[in-house]
Amino acid sequence: MVLIFAEQADGHIKKASLEAVYYGSKLAAQLGTAAEAVVLGSADAAQLAALGQYGAQKVHHDNNTAFDQFDAQVYTRALVALAQQCGATVIVFSSNTTGRALAPRLSARLKAGLVNGAISLPDTSNGFVVKKNVFSGKAYAQVNLLTETKIIAISPNAFGATAGTGSAEVVAAQLPSAGGRIRVTGVEKVSGTVPLGEAELVVSGGRGLKGPEHWGIVEDLAGALGASLACSRPVADAHWRPHHEHVGQTGGAIAPNLYIAIGISGAIQHLAGVNRSKTIVVINKDPEAPFFKAADYGIVGDAFEVVPKLTEAVKKMKGLA
Repeated sequence: MVLIFAEQADGHIKKASLEAVYYGSKLAAQLGTAAEAVVLGSADAAQLAALGQYGAQKVHHDNNTAFDQFDAQVYTRALVALAQQCGATVIVFSSNTTGRALAPRLSARLKAGLVNGAISLPDTSNGFVVKKNVFSGKAYAQVNLLTETKIIAISPNAFGATAGTGSAEVVAAQLPSAGGRIRVTGVEKVSGTVPLGEAELVVSGGRGLKGPEHWGIVEDLAGALGASLACSRPVADAHWRPHHEHVGQTGGAIAPNLYIAIGISGAIQHLAGVNRSKTIVVINKDPEAPFFKAADYGIVGDAFEVVPKLTEAVKKMKGLA
């Protein structure tokens, strides 16, 4: 059986988890076995059943509010218990912050081989070979898992998810929830925008914008596109933008369908966080900027002239102008 961890936040299933369920269902079909998901904590009942649209045949749900605040140690104990109860041979996670905290812990507890950052279904013609990104996405590796139990964490937006029809059977689970040593005393959340890790469209700015007072042109373009905002590390370090918008090797790693970089040179540290984007557009007045080598489309020009014209064109195309 393939067991898929579906993460919820404020009762809603995360987009990355829908991809994990879809991937797990395709893997289960390939292996000729069942695909079952697990959700911990309070969640909307309709969303649980709707996981069947992405291929889950059954959803194990522990509605214990103790799981509403994430604690990796508590979650690990619960997932190990369920995996052993169900006889799971493959466990699937999204390779997001939560998945990267849980997958190695389960790997150690279950003595299971682990591939983190998988980008395709395994090749089972001769073993169980999983393709993954290595060296910050600059190369690929083929990893053959030899253990009886296997764990795969898929790169967000690498496989995609297509909703079909169907409804999953939702069954109540009672899993161990004691022993947590983390106490959450407060939570500050950014509202009004799609989290960068789940965004399909991202507009990002760098030092080429010369100061926070010029950030309006980036916000205008993002608003016209319906995109999330991001920035390079120097911008966050200079406090032009909040640190949660920082993407790169030392910030967030994202994989949107479209990434527009404005006034960013494209140092290797920044590329490491964005090179899994499906399409990269670079706007920079320096024709020698390293980012152009990684770009799918590039515009050599002054951002203060190019971006407003691009925003105007987007608004006209969408009937907003």
